[in-house]
Order: sequence, then structure tokens, then C-alpha cells
Amino acid sequence: MHIAIAFVALWLIAAASQASAQPYPGVGTGPKLGELEIKAYQKIPKDKVAVQLTADNHLSRELRRQVMIRLSQRGNEVGFSGGNVMRMDVTYFDLLGGNDRDTGTIGGWPDYAPPGSNPRPALPANPVGRRDGLTPSTVGPTLRITLTLYSRDGGKVLWTASGSCTTQADKSQLAGEAIINHMFDRADKNAVGDAGCPL
Repeated sequence: MHIAIAFVALWLIAAASQASAQPYPGVGTGPKLGELEIKAYQKIPKDKVAVQLTADNHLSRELRRQVMIRLSQRGNEVGFSGGNVMRMDVTYFDLLGGNDRDTGTIGGWPDYAPPGSNPRPALPANPVGRRDGLTPSTVGPTLRITLTLYSRDGGKVLWTASGSCTTQADKSQLAGEAIINHMFDRADKNAVGDAGCPL
């Protein structure tokens, strides 16, 4: 009897671990790096669209401008409030630590500080990097953009697009504009394909 109970318990644990590895129903895993995915539950209506950022930073604001340009080219009135809402998520992350990952330090002076500006006490120059002996990811810096259009009545998702590129920080705006242009070039139907990442 104890053996049967142990087998049932092991079976339940195995079934639960497989279920937890599956994505939630209705939530996709997103496109691969360098690709974009568009889900057009319906065409983008010609109503006013308010483009809202999930994170307010310089890159996000510059790319929101490009989204607003592309929406206005489609015949939409655009703004910061009113009408349907397009949420824009812009994420740039560099797990390699940037171009100067071998020379980065905590403390010291930032590159943009002019000589003699507000001297501060010297901090220990600790190397920046992993201390666990593992090698960093080799994927490179990544920019990911996700646009989700909600209806003003009830918040129903009308349209969503997501794309990503590997890009350096100084080229991230160019890469973002390329992703956005590819999204709006194919905006009226479901699509999975190249994100148009610049070389």
C-alpha cells in the first residue's frame, strides 16, 4: 500500500512540474531574438490613439515619437490621452556589461564629468563583473519593443506587436525605429517574421 501511495505521489509531482513549465493559456512566449510577431485581433481602428509608456526614459520617448508618426500616417489622430490606449514597453538590457566590460569600475568619474567638477572622495575601484566564475551570456545587448492596443471601451486587446534586436547602446534608437517600421508595415494582419534589425 505504501508503495502505491509513493507512486501516486511521484506521478502527481511529475504532472505538476510539467504543468508549471507550460505557458499560461492565452499568453505567448514572444518572438525569437531578431524577429517580430504581430497579433491583429482586428485592424487598428482609425480612432484617436493615446500612446503611453510603461517606462519613461529618453530611448522610450524617442521611439514613442516614431510610433506616433506611423499611427498618424495610417490616419489616426494621436496624443498622450483620450481614445484607445496603446501601451508601449521598451526594454534595453546589456548582460555583457557594455563595450568597456573589462575596464569598468564602481566609483571613479563618469565619462561625461568635466575636469575639476565637484570633487568627491575616491571610492575603491572594484571590477564590475560576475564573481561566481560563470561566463556571461554571449547574446549581446538586446532591445525589445512591445506595443499593445486596448479599446477605450472595456480595455479589450485589439492589436499587439512585439519585436527584438541585438544592438549596441549607441545604435539602439536606430534599431528601435527599424522594429517599429516593420511592425507598422505589416500591421493589418497576423505575422511572424524578421524584425528588420540593422547590421
